[in-house]
Amino acid sequence: MTTDHHPIRYDLQIIASWIPSGSRVLGLGCGEGELLHFLKHTKGVTETGIEIAESKVSACIEKGLSVIQGDINTELDDYPDASFDCVVLSQTIQQTFDPVTLLKEIMRIGKTAVVSFPNFSHWKVRTQFLFSGHAPKTEVLPYAWYDTPNIRVLSLRDFTHLAREAGFEIINEMAIKTSSADRHGKTIRVLPNLRATYGLFLIRKA
Repeated sequence: MTTDHHPIRYDLQIIASWIPSGSRVLGLGCGEGELLHFLKHTKGVTETGIEIAESKVSACIEKGLSVIQGDINTELDDYPDASFDCVVLSQTIQQTFDPVTLLKEIMRIGKTAVVSFPNFSHWKVRTQFLFSGHAPKTEVLPYAWYDTPNIRVLSLRDFTHLAREAGFEIINEMAIKTSSADRHGKTIRVLPNLRATYGLFLIRKA
């Protein structure tokens, strides 16, 4: 999958392609609503979002999106089972304290879920740590160890292992490499755990 021009980030394009038209979609840590806005206007989804940053919630509301301010680790308790057709956790799982519990809650309230994250096993991360001896910084992981929001680091293989251990079925998966502020990219099929900058997984209960 390649693109020359698109209104949303390359990884979000792939996520959008996995979500059927008319779905009930919950975006966790949805930022300024880039994906939800796209899905609402191109696929007619019924969108809901949870975002902790007040300024980003305001940006979502200005776009006409149904987004509330809250912590995704505590807000899901209020939703009944199977409330959504798909729950999206895009580039957020690495910032959660208890990802397994969060994923189980996501699987309770959603029929399917999309999880994406930066791949900590990318070759640039490996070589930086090997040759410099310092915590790596890359375009995808640009923070120093002391100010990063990423409290968990994981690879594509790590998530595959987690899904198996936690009882989730991987329906679809994609390893990608992005460029130009993540607006462009390509699918990585050869040595994805080494060469991909992001992993995307579509999961459901096993």
